Amino acid sequence: MSDPSSDNLSEELNTAKQVQPENVGALTRDQLTPEAAAAPQGHDVPGHDHAPAAARPADKHAGHHHPTSKRVVDLGSQVEEEHAGHDHDNGDDHDGPAGSNPYLVPGLSLALLLAGIALDYYKLGFFTGYVRLVWYGVAFVLVGWKVVKAAVLSIPSGNLFNEFLLMSIATLGAFAIGEYPEGVAVMLFYTVGELFQDAAVNRAKRSIRALLEIQATEVTVIRNGLPLVLDPREVVVGDVIEVKPGEKVALDGTLTKGPAAFNTAALTGESVPQTKQTGEAVLAGMVNLESLIQVAVTAGYQDTKLAKILAMVQDAVGRKAKTQQFITKFAKVYTPIVVSLAVLLVLVPFFVVDDYVFRAWLYRALVFLVISCPCALVISIPLGYFGGIGAASKAGILFKGSNFLDVMRELDTVVMDKTGTLTQGVFAVQQVAPAAGLAADQLLRLVGALETKSTHPIAKAVVLHVGAAATGVPVEDVEEIAGHGLRGQVDGRDVLAGNTKLLTRFGVAYPADVDQIVDSIVVAAVDGKFAGYLTVADSPKADAEQTVRELRADGITKIVMLSGDKDSITQRVAKELGIDEAHGGLLPEDKARYVQQYLDAGRKLAFVGDGVNDAPVVALADVGIAMGGLGSDATIETADVVIQTDHPSKIATARRIARATHAVVWQNIWLAFIVKGIVLALGAGGLATMWEAVFADVGVALLAILNAVRIQRMKF
Repeated sequence: MSDPSSDNLSEELNTAKQVQPENVGALTRDQLTPEAAAAPQGHDVPGHDHAPAAARPADKHAGHHHPTSKRVVDLGSQVEEEHAGHDHDNGDDHDGPAGSNPYLVPGLSLALLLAGIALDYYKLGFFTGYVRLVWYGVAFVLVGWKVVKAAVLSIPSGNLFNEFLLMSIATLGAFAIGEYPEGVAVMLFYTVGELFQDAAVNRAKRSIRALLEIQATEVTVIRNGLPLVLDPREVVVGDVIEVKPGEKVALDGTLTKGPAAFNTAALTGESVPQTKQTGEAVLAGMVNLESLIQVAVTAGYQDTKLAKILAMVQDAVGRKAKTQQFITKFAKVYTPIVVSLAVLLVLVPFFVVDDYVFRAWLYRALVFLVISCPCALVISIPLGYFGGIGAASKAGILFKGSNFLDVMRELDTVVMDKTGTLTQGVFAVQQVAPAAGLAADQLLRLVGALETKSTHPIAKAVVLHVGAAATGVPVEDVEEIAGHGLRGQVDGRDVLAGNTKLLTRFGVAYPADVDQIVDSIVVAAVDGKFAGYLTVADSPKADAEQTVRELRADGITKIVMLSGDKDSITQRVAKELGIDEAHGGLLPEDKARYVQQYLDAGRKLAFVGDGVNDAPVVALADVGIAMGGLGSDATIETADVVIQTDHPSKIATARRIARATHAVVWQNIWLAFIVKGIVLALGAGGLATMWEAVFADVGVALLAILNAVRIQRMKF
């Protein structure tokens, strides 16, 4: 059974990649049939996942699937595996009077709660008895009826001791002994937490659409000499398609007439446009940059390289593993024990106490239940993670779920892309090497002036480097030779500027060592003689070397760089930054293969990338990290962590925040256990009254909250 709110999305996915629509979206408990709602813990319920997945093995982290995607998990109180199908994705709709605003009902409940507390404080005469009960009862029903309903629906299957029952008993128990505000507050917080998760999952759905938008939706096909605009799925192998400048190539094929320049970043991450000649392969997802071209189709829509990248994202998502949150593990044991002890506390004294009074022992049992209410855990654990996520946000780091804070702390391997991640992603002139007898400023003036007539990214980098010296210089008779460079008259001199093929074409000899240069190069000739060269490269970010150093000092034992750039450049950057393993010239599937090898070897791995081509690997890693400022929207949505400032050194900062969050959360857990254990014993013996019960519950919760808030004041 699929989520009704996901029907349109399911159709898009099914049409584009033949994925299973029932795996897209998810259901909340109130959207399930009674049979599905009552499914035993540990069993899958249809619609349980939030993203398409080919499979759901339990090997890495938690089935918290991402955008296209990875699931944004519950911050503390909700777990996938033992959650009886309870999901947070309500689709785009929300039941009840809230309509399209899911926060309206909780807001009304909060208003009634605060008003009731004020009326209690001022002890107004009318606010007693049934009036007070009905007032708080309405506030409770507004936010709690779905949870109580889910707890009831789980009873026929024998799935008694789940999170719904835990919350229902705790809050209704509070009502039973007159602690109405507490019962409302606990359920209200729980409900608002669920809504926050709904918002995150709905955003994940939008990311699937973002990935699909990479693929062209229509294509111009030449049939019988006439152009026809068709859906790419209708094009067959052998057809000839026409691609205008600025358009995406819709299907894989060969260029029928060259040369032509393409932006290939969507596939390779390579920031330099590629020039293709007649007969060379052109892939779907490339963007035609300059002239009208024709491509002979060699692969159907489903078999294009881009379609494979999108499929890899989904396959990687399917292999995400399951991580259980502590509170649900704990509840599986804690809830039945506490409920059983409360029942025994009422029944056993009947057989052993002479002056047994049922109401007195029932009161003790209810006090026992209130003390055992997991408020301190239900509230402080997610707030601990909220605090960590908030502290990270202040540092320019976005965590999409609490489980990624946990996994971030456990990492031992960090794999990074090069362009846009460790390097600027912007070309700059690195070296100016004039030939003998020519000054560097003269070379720059002549080459810079000629390059003003080109729109190529490398030409722009040269012009930017030369600056004002290139302006006002007379440039005439410019000829752009595709795939080679420029020829023209600059200040009355015949100037060539381009690659070595340009000089060879015009019979200009140049030193042999020029062919050994690693970086992108602009060679020049003036009046038929070699005049020197400029190297143009993407320079490392200012904190790239610091990033590698801090990660290694922080316990990361393996740092790897994978790049679509040519291997010689990749190895040079790796050596410069102190990275001990690097691989270049990789396609997305090559990167995925390397990452899978590390995962198979038992590594806890984060992948850091920024291009659409990185999306499959980002989804595959234990933690996918995207560089937000320069990163593609699809990769940012697919990632678990987004570095919003584009500073790779924030990776080490994220690990420090993750460790601090872990410490605070476990401080809260032990605080709750110790205090509740002591007061539970006192309550069972009749030595603890409701005041002590409230302290053990609300007091400990308050202390835990204050401790959790402390995270945001820490310096990282």
